[in-house]
Amino acid sequence: MAPVTALLIAANVLIFVLTGAGNSSLALWPLGTLFAPWQLLTYAFLHGSFSHLFFNMFGLYMFGSELERTWGALRFLVLYFASVLTAAVTQLAWSAFSGSPYPTVGASGGVFGVLLAYAVLFPRRKLMLLFPPIPMPAWLFVTLYGLAELVFGVTGTQSGVAHFAHLGGMLGGFFALAAFRRRNL
Repeated sequence: MAPVTALLIAANVLIFVLTGAGNSSLALWPLGTLFAPWQLLTYAFLHGSFSHLFFNMFGLYMFGSELERTWGALRFLVLYFASVLTAAVTQLAWSAFSGSPYPTVGASGGVFGVLLAYAVLFPRRKLMLLFPPIPMPAWLFVTLYGLAELVFGVTGTQSGVAHFAHLGGMLGGFFALAAFRRRNL
């Protein structure tokens, strides 16, 4: 496993062990409630349950390691934290629009940015769905996943899931990739 990916996974696991699944001042609270600026980053290291932590870290392991090996640690970190920050801002905007008083936790925004970058760099790589077990190219998987997140977010399906944070993470990944290309990094 690539070292920064391993460090991010270890940090998430350690913070979960230390804080558990409870909400705290480190979660991303909507503006006008318990919001504090540090929450724009700290929320990404908290998780609501063991399964939430497991699936986020599994995604980070599966897709982050290869991106980090391809790009190097610094570029990977820029992409990851750009995705985390953009996910936070998107979620804050959605919370303000929808009037949601609930905090957001989880590394999903960062993972969705990593997933988008993976699909851009390796569009023809085959990914296997679990249910149903259908192989598909990475670009198609990520496109369908993004569309599903948009539909779920707009319709309010799967309450308690920050669909717009996921989409914001993808947007952050897109912005990071565009910046890399402009600067020829």
